[in-house]
Amino acid sequence: MTRIRPLEAGDEPRWRELWRGYLEFYEVESLPEAVTKATFDRLLNDDRLFAFVAEKDGDVIGFVHCVIHPVTWSLKSACYLEDLFVDRKTRGSGAGRALIEKVYDEAQKKDCDRVYWLTQEGNATARKLYDKVASLSGFVHYRVSV
Repeated sequence: MTRIRPLEAGDEPRWRELWRGYLEFYEVESLPEAVTKATFDRLLNDDRLFAFVAEKDGDVIGFVHCVIHPVTWSLKSACYLEDLFVDRKTRGSGAGRALIEKVYDEAQKKDCDRVYWLTQEGNATARKLYDKVASLSGFVHYRVSV
């Protein structure tokens, strides 16, 4: 059975392994160590962020990272599900769905009016799950580095 719990400081070694897998999936060739370290520290200490891990048989098999932020179209905040990753060996176990459902619960506790996320158009495996647990917004995502 998969257990979902908050990310803890002691999870860092396994989280880093999964984080590398996540970055590899999205073809990120390098990310400075300072960014990885700061990301983990912020997930534990910044009240605008939260993270959960999926644990099976005592092993962390996945994570989810979220950002809570104000929006202009509501008096409530929104919850951006920024990162979701489940170890390839355990995909299909229900861990991804369980992590998303935990995010929904946490967003309600934090008085958010929505949870949203992005994924690559060709991420067919994840999109099969996403199509079951959310609605496709129809928005097109633009971005520029500054």
